[in-house]
Amino acid sequence: MISHLSNVANLENGESKAVENWRKEKLKEVKLALVKGTSNSTIPHEEAGMLVRALESDWAMLCEEIGLWIPVQVANEEHDDKRTEEFEEEVLPGRPLSPECHPELHTDYDGAAVRWGLTHHKDSAADCCQACLDHARHAKEGEKKCNIWVYCPSEFGCHSPDIYQHKHQECWLKYAEKPRLNFKDKYPESYRNSHPSAPVIVPWVSGVIG
Repeated sequence: MISHLSNVANLENGESKAVENWRKEKLKEVKLALVKGTSNSTIPHEEAGMLVRALESDWAMLCEEIGLWIPVQVANEEHDDKRTEEFEEEVLPGRPLSPECHPELHTDYDGAAVRWGLTHHKDSAADCCQACLDHARHAKEGEKKCNIWVYCPSEFGCHSPDIYQHKHQECWLKYAEKPRLNFKDKYPESYRNSHPSAPVIVPWVSGVIG
């Protein structure tokens, strides 16, 4: 498989679409092999799980290693406090958030990480926000002070276009001079077409402090 992709990597941009179509078809095949144990697949069952991981979470890294770059479509938008009525009634689990947390459901903000969420978990969104407030208060002179918190409230984990598997209760502390959105409310259809594992609704909850 790797040698095949290495040859494709040297082709023009038009062929990268063919590679993406191949990835989708192959991912569908290996998932079917895992779920139904179908004998029609030429992929051994024990290798199917490895291929699913490579074609999903590790796909971007694999493309970089073989020299094939397919741009990730991430819609960056200016910070907007408007909420979609569709999500107004939802309530976050855990203790209430402070008004200065400015929580926004189904929202993922961009920013420079001052504390990585992969190894920084909190019991609730309120605790994550508090961690951001504490970081800002105790930051030394010249250090970036947290002004954005991003939390994963879903027990099933939260989707992101990077190569990592983001788990329940991850708490990302970030800084941005001018906070900008990565995603809000729903992932665009064009994004979901190029990221088959992406859900319809953005699972993250975020807030901009200050």
